[in-house]
Amino acid sequence: MLNGIVGFQLIDDGTPISLGLILLSAAALFIGTGYIALDTAFSYSGHFDSSMEGQNRNIGLYVLYQLAPLVFLAGFFILETILVLNVLGEKKPMLYLLAAALLFAIGQIFQYVISTHICSGTNGKINGALFETLFTLLAVVMTWVFWSSITEDDWPMPVSGGTYT
Repeated sequence: MLNGIVGFQLIDDGTPISLGLILLSAAALFIGTGYIALDTAFSYSGHFDSSMEGQNRNIGLYVLYQLAPLVFLAGFFILETILVLNVLGEKKPMLYLLAAALLFAIGQIFQYVISTHICSGTNGKINGALFETLFTLLAVVMTWVFWSSITEDDWPMPVSGGTYT
């Protein structure tokens, strides 16, 4: 989500403060999720022992591992939509962003809906993770295409069919 904020140029991209904020937020999520996962698995503090009974659910782990990234993705999509439509006044990059969102959604459908049918149809040999990974990769590629379409980048292109020198 901080990548979406960087596009508004509140903080310059690539500066130590912008990189530090992204690193610190990633570290906070990693440490929080890692602690809850390890404490749940190995019962260091005993706080999450109740999640091992009944339906075997851990709400804290669900929030940090599933819900927070979904909220961040939605926030990124909203911020980039505002940036592209209102600030830049462009419409074509939105096709790339919508394609990325659609591909990501298809990947999640494979992971959470279709995977059980693939798994039971193959007697547990494969599941939908292959297709989820493929569609997530395609979503990342489309996000890069989106980013490339809204930035003024100078890629080293050969001129008139020549080679790089």
